Amino acid sequence: MNFEMTEEQVMIFDMARSFGEEHIAPHAQEWEAAGTIPKTLWPQIAELGFGGLYVSEDYGGSGLTRLDATLVFEALAMSCPAVGSFLSIHNMCGGMIDKFGSDETKAKWLPDLCSMDKVFSYCLTEPGSGSDAAALRTRADRTNDGYRLNGTKAFISGGGYSDAYVTMVRTGEDGPKGISTVVVEDGSEGLSFGALEKKMGWLAQPTAQVQFDDCFVPAGNLIGEEGNGFRYAMAGLDGGRLNIAASALGGAQNALDLTLAYMGERKAFGKPIDQFQGLQFRLAEQEVKLQSARTFLRQAAWKLDQGAADASKFCAMAKLYVTDAAFDVANQCLQLHGGYGYLADYGIEKIVRDLRVHQILEGTNEIMRVIIARQMLAERG
Repeated sequence: MNFEMTEEQVMIFDMARSFGEEHIAPHAQEWEAAGTIPKTLWPQIAELGFGGLYVSEDYGGSGLTRLDATLVFEALAMSCPAVGSFLSIHNMCGGMIDKFGSDETKAKWLPDLCSMDKVFSYCLTEPGSGSDAAALRTRADRTNDGYRLNGTKAFISGGGYSDAYVTMVRTGEDGPKGISTVVVEDGSEGLSFGALEKKMGWLAQPTAQVQFDDCFVPAGNLIGEEGNGFRYAMAGLDGGRLNIAASALGGAQNALDLTLAYMGERKAFGKPIDQFQGLQFRLAEQEVKLQSARTFLRQAAWKLDQGAADASKFCAMAKLYVTDAAFDVANQCLQLHGGYGYLADYGIEKIVRDLRVHQILEGTNEIMRVIIARQMLAERG
């Protein structure tokens, strides 16, 4: 087994990290205070090929692997997990359209998605259906020329900010087989948004309810076939879980890098605190966690790229393990900063706040345990 990145992968990682250091990190605190990310950032990111990472080159995408994509999100999150994670949601939408859309659908949406002339959000969760996603209630009733949507989506990253919303709706019976996927464009009749949510972290990323009140959607905005939307949504989440794990990993790595620098400068009892063996043990433990998480994540991404039968289980395991490990590392880094870690100026408390939600979204880590255990039981025989 070869664990070494290829020259191209090293280039992808370095390019993303350099971009983040120049164009994201200097503004991260400012964007957090403003509660939004300037839309002028996205075309710059798209110029690097990051707008449609695993979209076919025929439609303006980069055609990269899921493993390649995790490198991008890990690198960008070193500058700001909130920005990197928002881009991962946009790319999840692109992956779904590229994989399940017709040629006509791809031609309609993907060029603007890849250039990031249009920013896309993913709408699955509702106020009454989070972990039980198949219980969603937002309805799409057929008309002569499309659908009329009624319902509400909750916790939507980019709600009121994005240009298009890949939305899971109920077109048929209860349960997963009655769900379809449509694209709702900003400005559509009957589309509105709730107030911006007040959150613990990801403050730079606008989050709001997306509301449909007899919202008209043309028939051509259907992705794939009616009744397959839940399958599309779950397939998108496999890759999304890897990306969210990668973003958590990048944030935690940045926290550890900042902590290493701080401990070399901070003195106590006449010497730098990195010379105390007890604190060196703490550093070693965090390094082991991050390196093992990185290896596990890349194995899971490789399995998804290969179409392995157990890829979904490994994506769930990686999401569970990496996000838990990353939050613990960031939290330990805050502790190693002492009182300074609690101050915004040092950047550590922001990382801790940002990474906490990675254990919840794209399927809570409790649901990851359910997925893992069910597949273990299914494989038992």
